[in-house]
Amino acid sequence: MEQTSPVQAESRGLCTLTDGHAGNVRQTQSLARALGGEARDVVLAPRAPWRWLAPRVLPGATRAFGSTFAPLLRQPPALAIGCGRQAALATRLLRARGSRVVQILDPRIDPSHWDLVIAPEHDGLAGPNVLTLLGSLNPVDDAWLADARAAFPSFATLPSPRTAVLLGGDSAHYRFDADAFARLAILLDEMADGGSLLVTTSRRTPTAVVDAVRRRWVQRSHTVLWCGPSDGPNPYAGLLAWADRIVCTPESVNMVSEACGTRAPVQVFERDRVTGRPRRFLDALHARGRLRDAADGPSPFEGQPLRETARIAADVRLRLAI
Repeated sequence: MEQTSPVQAESRGLCTLTDGHAGNVRQTQSLARALGGEARDVVLAPRAPWRWLAPRVLPGATRAFGSTFAPLLRQPPALAIGCGRQAALATRLLRARGSRVVQILDPRIDPSHWDLVIAPEHDGLAGPNVLTLLGSLNPVDDAWLADARAAFPSFATLPSPRTAVLLGGDSAHYRFDADAFARLAILLDEMADGGSLLVTTSRRTPTAVVDAVRRRWVQRSHTVLWCGPSDGPNPYAGLLAWADRIVCTPESVNMVSEACGTRAPVQVFERDRVTGRPRRFLDALHARGRLRDAADGPSPFEGQPLRETARIAADVRLRLAI
């Protein structure tokens, strides 16, 4: 008879912990999905003074997250997956109560406080219990893309080439404002001549850019625009699934990782203007041939899909014997 792992056997076997930020939630849920467990997703509400120095453990740290976290301390999950600095404190506390814990992203202190730490290569973190990956954990694989195509079948009728455009926003490493969008729009109009544009903004996209997107393309034929809930259901997954090519702004490791998880050519805008860790990530993808610069024009190219989540999940199973 097939054996059931501890993660699958108990209703409280797998728990994800985040501060609720979308990028952190996406990574924990993606790993939980790849591990095959039914996860309880917990959004933490950190309190002062503990949140100020997380993940360092101050006296009374078990009270750091209030009543939402208290049941987990009483009945620790078999496996807890955290992402972000606040979650790193929570996973430390659960490990002290007997949980196996996996922490996503560099916790900025000794990784030995966790069973496993998963960090992107561009962070430069190393250690015997550190697993590294190119980019970020995400759900994009062939099954996810097939589900997305089924959810947005109308995109199949749009003329090819279908150019999906993923617009982010300002970050510490790149400024995406109305002037930057104007430069990008010129490239996109050339790329999409004769085909379709499928454009989505994000929570981080400045209002001035959102307004400029609408002015530029609202009357363009064969165009899908999504700039927020007023435009209907978020078609992001459908854009990735139906794209013949994808163009991204360069500041978001998560967004670029998901684009590169598809089989479509990916081009990034203004890679030369990005600094810091995102630039190291983009340069690594460029060196592998998985992405090119948008300024290179729309010539097609092939690149292997970036599918790091399945590999990391297999390593977690092996290391933790689950």
